[in-house]
Amino acid sequence: MGEEPGGRPVWWRDAGLLPSVVAGVLLLAGYVSEWSGAELPAVVLLWASLLVGASTFVPGAARRLMHGRLGVGLLMTIAAVGAVALGHVGEAATLAFLFSLAEALEDRAMDRAKEGLRALLSLIPDTVRVSRLSGVETISASDVRQLDVLIVRAGERVGTDGVVIEGRSRLDTSAVTGESIPVEVGPGAVVTAGSINGAATLRIEATADGHDNSLTQIVGLVEQAHTRKGERARLADRIARPLVPAVLLAATLVALFGLLIGDPWTWVERALVVLVAASPCALAIAVPVTIISAIGSASKFGVVIKSGEAFEQLGTIRTIAFDKTGTLTRNEPTVVDVHPAPGYSREDVLAWAAAVESSSTHPLAAAISSASSAAAPATDVVEYAGLGITGLVGGRRVRVGNVRWLNLGDWVLSADDMAAQGMTVVVVETDGVVAGLLGVRDELRPESAETIRLLHEQGISTVMLTGDNARTAAALARDAGITDIRAEQLPADKAAAISELIASRPTAMVGDGINDAPGLATATVGIAMGVKGSAAAVESADIAFSGHDLRLIPGALAHARRGHRIMTTNIGLALAVIIVLFPLALSGLLGLAGVVLVHEIAEVVIILNGVRAARRASPRLASAPTPPRVTADDISRLV
Repeated sequence: MGEEPGGRPVWWRDAGLLPSVVAGVLLLAGYVSEWSGAELPAVVLLWASLLVGASTFVPGAARRLMHGRLGVGLLMTIAAVGAVALGHVGEAATLAFLFSLAEALEDRAMDRAKEGLRALLSLIPDTVRVSRLSGVETISASDVRQLDVLIVRAGERVGTDGVVIEGRSRLDTSAVTGESIPVEVGPGAVVTAGSINGAATLRIEATADGHDNSLTQIVGLVEQAHTRKGERARLADRIARPLVPAVLLAATLVALFGLLIGDPWTWVERALVVLVAASPCALAIAVPVTIISAIGSASKFGVVIKSGEAFEQLGTIRTIAFDKTGTLTRNEPTVVDVHPAPGYSREDVLAWAAAVESSSTHPLAAAISSASSAAAPATDVVEYAGLGITGLVGGRRVRVGNVRWLNLGDWVLSADDMAAQGMTVVVVETDGVVAGLLGVRDELRPESAETIRLLHEQGISTVMLTGDNARTAAALARDAGITDIRAEQLPADKAAAISELIASRPTAMVGDGINDAPGLATATVGIAMGVKGSAAAVESADIAFSGHDLRLIPGALAHARRGHRIMTTNIGLALAVIIVLFPLALSGLLGLAGVVLVHEIAEVVIILNGVRAARRASPRLASAPTPPRVTADDISRLV
């Protein structure tokens, strides 16, 4: 009962808030004593409140000053000392209490913002069972080493990344990758740290040490993200950094004016009020708390944002360019159509093609081989690079190849029709006669069309970039709902297309392959499909997905836009406080206690508004389709 979710203590047991609470109680008691006429106890209590509150920021301000750094704490220290020198101990104590409370609440807000990130590490169990020569032992998860064999029973979490060597089960990876559907695993399947095992026991060989797996790497990456500040963070810093010496100068000039007109004490007091009114403490925290809240929250639903700058840029995106293969499509070619010639059956054509292709390493060979279970391997196989393959199947000479190598004869129209549907046409010939045509296509991901629709609903335009021919690209783009198609693109062409797009509006690119790396690096924001992406693509990108579902993209955009609005509001509110309070303080219409109260209330409001960015803002998504297997090796590429 003493902690909130995430391990943070409830506010009344938070040691970080204790000095502020004590200062507040002493301050209240001091004012009550003063109002009741007990002057000596009142002075003692107010001084005690001042010392307790000041202890939370004065030492830090002094250390920063010794290193040549000015800060808001220095302004508060000068204001408090000046108030005491003028005999306003109560006002000084009030300032110290409110500023210390605001600082403590800021620290608590930052801790809360990071909780989602730290929660990822809690997915790793404290202990795991490993198989040794002497039997099964229970050890700390951090002590697991590569090649250790983990015994993971039903309902247990996987302690580190590994490969299943025995058993079949289903893994719940939702907390790690955001995938809602359990994944089937068996011998040879790669599993990720933090996944929850289903109903059967698995033996898993560790491929990563317990202290250095995909989860710990992702956490390390995101923890570094807020250190690289975005444009708005830099804007806030650019305003706040010179504002501190400017405020000191303004306060000094106000005090000197009082000396010149012969009323020093009134204007020195007014200078102290100006010092507090114009302090940029709210501005200094306006952006960081929002950035950390939003990035930590995004990591919980499978979006790893590498920097605050990337998060801010994501909120401005108006166009998204998609690579086709492996991004919009599954990157798993399959036989989707068979046209047998008269006198031949569909099964015969598939069996002959599969028999010949069974020994080939061509990307389409696996698709053709898996389309028939009745095929025995061909003999006397010869492969012709870029053309096709031949072999003997049951005494028949079978040739399987593309339309440039084998004569289509009367099958030209059929081949054209298949190509118009986005298929790669494969000709199957037996003993010099065309036996049929196979249509192989890399199908769209089930969620591709829905993702494009969701983006269009947000006002985001979409573009397809692909190295495929225009006819195949057009067919797939039509199914996905994309009308702007750039086909037959080399890597340099993709980068040039991105440069053209960003010249008119902020543009993101989504890709997963080595050939996408130039485009990802060129885009306003590069987004890598982390699950299937190449190391080059992930390295070039600003954002990576630990899951594969494309519907994370509109969700991430909505999340970033919301954070973008919150940051803009916070900066505007922080500046408004200074603009409003400064003339009131300078004119004497607002005293020190009033300025301190308004200023610190505004700071608390800004902190609370920034924490709102941790809430996920995304379009309403339909139930996600069954995802392909998410592997630890894939996720580790994020770093």
